[in-house]
Formats: sequence, structure tokens, C-alpha cells
Amino acid sequence: MTSQPVTELESDYALSAYDYELPSDRIAQDPVTPRDASKLLIIDSERILHHQHFYDLPNFLRSGDLLVFNNTKVIPARMYGHKQSGVPVEILLMEPIGLDRWLALVKPGKRLPIGSTIIFAENVTATVEGIETTTRARELQFHIPIDADLDKIIEQLGKLPLPPYVTDSHVDPDRYQTIYADISGAIAAPTAGLHFTEELFSKLANQGVDKAFVTLHVGIGTFRPVETEDITQHVMHNEWCEVSEATNAKIKETKANGGRVIGVGSTVARSLESANFQAFKGKTNLMIYPGFEWKVLDGLVTNFHLPKSTLLMMVSSFLGKDGREFLMSAYQTAIAKEYRFYSFGDAMFIEK
Repeated sequence: MTSQPVTELESDYALSAYDYELPSDRIAQDPVTPRDASKLLIIDSERILHHQHFYDLPNFLRSGDLLVFNNTKVIPARMYGHKQSGVPVEILLMEPIGLDRWLALVKPGKRLPIGSTIIFAENVTATVEGIETTTRARELQFHIPIDADLDKIIEQLGKLPLPPYVTDSHVDPDRYQTIYADISGAIAAPTAGLHFTEELFSKLANQGVDKAFVTLHVGIGTFRPVETEDITQHVMHNEWCEVSEATNAKIKETKANGGRVIGVGSTVARSLESANFQAFKGKTNLMIYPGFEWKVLDGLVTNFHLPKSTLLMMVSSFLGKDGREFLMSAYQTAIAKEYRFYSFGDAMFIEK
């Protein structure tokens, strides 16, 4: 779609159309216990709302359905150090780009030009060797002892990077990982999966609901703000993902047998729609907004998302014609019924 003046934009493509007001007390600071006790807003295929709990999800699935999960694991990507002058520095690791080399967001950015040195611990430093143009992230070359392993150092020195809107949390770090997290590399959790428990998995298996996994290392692309009023002009940052041959085979088998493929989270949606019924391993910058032709998914489990986010645009697209208007109305209903929002909040299940 070509760029248009904002005044002529169709509302589905206008950033301002994805705005809404959320009372601050609706932003969940801690998850509920147990995980599957969170609320679950069902939007069925007739667009009827059902107010349930997450442990009720099996009631809306059937034998032969396939749930697809993102098995990425959050790394302790937030690190604290200081300049040689003593000025404190905070970094958020984004992705590895070479041997002991990472792309990272830094604070204070203006004080960390190329050539700056960050000291994290004795014999652990990093030098700013470049600046990425889109995000202004720094290319950091770490300097560590010759027999040391940077991944282990990050595990020792890093902190779990809770989202910036989680400001008063008492959560155990394990609760910001899914119970099936397996492959390290994400800087944020695939939060739709945080609601699943072993008991829920057992119930689903007994019901004949199968599961499969993809890997998408959640990065800055998922959360980077849209800064253009014409959302079609926003460029997503690349994120690494993999859809294995085994998962692709399960998807095709499920479809052939009349089952539904249900993605648990927006990262699974992006992975499967990027792969498009193929095994896939590489980076994706797929952005999904109204008008997108969904090919793989028949259902979507997702949390409630921030205003003006690409995630809100994706869910609007999944709802089909007039999906944005319906979703914004559903969000207002959820607010009125005191659902909890964002990473540690409640969830939705949407049938296509």
C-alpha cells in the first residue's frame, strides 16, 4: 500500500485508531497463582464473548486440534555497569551479532558514542564499536578472560528484563518463563504461554489436543513503538525464528484431518505465517495488520496488548472484517469487567 496523507488514511491503517485508555490499576504487576487461574475472554467464531478462566480453555478445544507454542527462553538480558568515569550504565542485550559481540540498547545513550568502554565487573568490559541506524542500539564487543564463556557471564551478571510497565512486582523470576521454555535467546517472554500448567497440559492431552513448538526469540521488533501514523510504513525489526520439519508436518496433518491449528501467542502467529506451511529457519520482520491474508492459524491465544502496538494490529487482523472496531469494543468490555492487562495479565482465545 502506498503512503497517503494521514487525513485520507482508512482507519484500519491509522495509528491513532489503535489507541485506548487503560486505568493504571489494570496493568498487572504480578501473575496470578496458579498460572491457569487467570481470566480468559473467549471470542468465538460468531463473535460472542464468553468470560471464563484459563483452566476452562479445554472446553473450547476439541480432539484433533493442535496447539503451537513458542519454546524460547528469556535470558537475563539487562546488565548494569559504569563508564570509566563512574557514570552508571544500563544495557539491554538484543541479539548476538558475532563472537562475544552483541547488539544492545543502552542508557544513557547520548553518553555512549563509538569508542566508549563499559565496565561490568573485574575483567569484564565492552567497547561500543558501532551504532545500528534504526533502533540506535550499540554494537558491543565484550572483552572477557580467554578461558571464560560470555553466556555464563551474562547468566551471572544479568537480570531478567521485566517490561517497563511492571514497576512494582514481587514476582519470582521463574514466573516470567513458560513452563516449557527451552531454547535461550529472548529478551521478553512469549506471555500468552505463561498461563499453561502441567495439569492443563495433561487435561488437553487426555482430550486429544496435540501440541507442537516453534522458536522465535522475542526481540525489540515485537515491542518497538510504531512511529508513523500510516502503520503500513512501519518496518519491523528482524527476529530469529525456526519452524521445524516435525512441527510443519504436524500442522499439515492436523489440517488434513480437519483439526484446527491454534497459535499460543503473537510470536507463534508470526512464525507460522512467515513459514507458510514450510519448514523455516531464519529471520522474520513480518508485520501483520488488517487486510493480511491468514493462511495457517485457525485460532489464537493472546494476552491484552498495549495501545498503538503492532500486537494490537495483528489481533485486529485475525478478527477479520471490521476486526479493529470489534477488538477495541472487546477491550472496553474487558476493562469494565476488571480484566488484568499486559504481560502478567489475563488472556483471550479467539476462534477464526
